[in-house]
Amino acid sequence: MERAAEARRSPGSQGESREEAASRCQPPGVSKWDIRQKIWDYLEASNLADFPRPVHHRIPNFKGAPRACARIPDLQEFQCAKIIKVNPDAPQKNARFLTLEARKTLLVPTPRLRTGLFNQIVPPPGAGKDTLRKCATSQGVRDYSVPIGLDANVHVDLVVVGSVAVSEKGWRIGKGEGFADMEYAMMVSMGAVREDTVVVTAVHDCQVVDIPEELLGDHDMTVDYIFTPTRVIQTGCKRPKPQGILWHKISYKTMEKIPILKSLRCREEKAGKDVTLKEERTDVPAVVKPASRARDARPESARLQNESSVCQRSPGDESRPASSDHLHEVSSLFVGNIPRGTRVSDFKAVLRERQATPVQLTWQGAQHRAFLRYSDKAASDAALAALQGLTLQSCALRVEPAKAQGSKMASGQ
Repeated sequence: MERAAEARRSPGSQGESREEAASRCQPPGVSKWDIRQKIWDYLEASNLADFPRPVHHRIPNFKGAPRACARIPDLQEFQCAKIIKVNPDAPQKNARFLTLEARKTLLVPTPRLRTGLFNQIVPPPGAGKDTLRKCATSQGVRDYSVPIGLDANVHVDLVVVGSVAVSEKGWRIGKGEGFADMEYAMMVSMGAVREDTVVVTAVHDCQVVDIPEELLGDHDMTVDYIFTPTRVIQTGCKRPKPQGILWHKISYKTMEKIPILKSLRCREEKAGKDVTLKEERTDVPAVVKPASRARDARPESARLQNESSVCQRSPGDESRPASSDHLHEVSSLFVGNIPRGTRVSDFKAVLRERQATPVQLTWQGAQHRAFLRYSDKAASDAALAALQGLTLQSCALRVEPAKAQGSKMASGQ
């Protein structure tokens, strides 16, 4: 009983119980932004926030985050999982490390979904705990990641997300940009998750609050487990998770910001699904914008509206999916032996001079390497021929198909 009382009093400051701490964060539920603001303000005012600060407009890092994430491996779904997707935010760093330490495949979403959906974190062969901890940091995610194509046939067994607020019923509120909800919807669209795929989050106790269900939309993701520094909550949530991308809520602007949506939209159009975008709907009244704003938006909207099919794309379209085997695509090249101090802008200039510009460049300068993805195998083969004999700063670069390089890495060469 004494331990239980101590646990209830641990999260808040000045001897507050867990319930008292939560009540300070808990707003009347007017809007999601009210709830976010209350949580952010309380974490800062109570000195429960950790770097980076201030936590406003972020998935907040909190004191005790490593302890909360340390509970996740106790979950049976974690123990049985082969592939785990974890968000790239600071409070989930320990979840990423524990995934790598358990020798499971770790997928991390690309920042703001600009260049794709997933990156796989691939530690060096024989990496010890110190290296794995580095791989789990934001810098490590950049240095040790390799993109995963839409055709990679990935099946995610467990999803770990960050949250600003959650309720014991499983309702979740993010930082307000919708990327976690979009990531999940995109995973549904590409067949990477199933209806029974477990979603968990790690938060401070004070982030567990009552959230009115009427604030939730059909695009909002829910969670099955909540991990805090003091407890594990199984929500028993029965509310359906998003069933895919809700195209009628996607705008032209969003399509431009997240190019991979074009490929997914093409797929779903071919499958006979309704992919009507927000501005293309005829069942809602048109919104008249001021002339200056309309002028700004005209080139973007007109170009998308004038496409005869969402599946039309130019050979250099960034969102075109490539066939993938594990993380090495048949349309990708590996470039190694890149000299120390080479700037990515200089490397891009050389690629342009050789007429070998890829649709996606993954720069791993710290490992003296880069991965180049092309629109198809023919473009990859042409680039491979064009880059033979390439040197930088008197160093001969190694250029070869990424799949072949992957075999060498797997064998420890």
